[in-house]
Amino acid sequence: QVQLVESGGGLVQAGGSLRLSCAVSGRTFSSTTMGWLRQAPGKEREFVAGISRHGITTDYADSVKGRFIISRDNAKNTLYLQMNSLKAEDTAVYYCAVPYYFAVVPVRLGDFASWGQGTQVTVSL
Repeated sequence: QVQLVESGGGLVQAGGSLRLSCAVSGRTFSSTTMGWLRQAPGKEREFVAGISRHGITTDYADSVKGRFIISRDNAKNTLYLQMNSLKAEDTAVYYCAVPYYFAVVPVRLGDFASWGQGTQVTVSL
């Protein structure tokens, strides 16, 4: 069973940046596509970004496209989410997630089978 541990969340001012990390264990990391989800207070969990097994192909929610960058380091079994130009509406708990189909880049919430405990990101005005 895969274990996912997110880190790097915190409080940041609007316009600032944060980089989230996700340490993955329990599975050969390079064998699976990965992604990030988020859930804002009072809202449904939503897709943020997905990445292929070797990091060549990525996909983003329209709300973060051009501001967020998903990447991975297979040698370190770690997934990243670089978040730039943060807005108040980016405030949410962010989750690292594994899809049902390991070879397909996840592009929607329903593509994901499991996720970690999450890390809180708060963007102040």
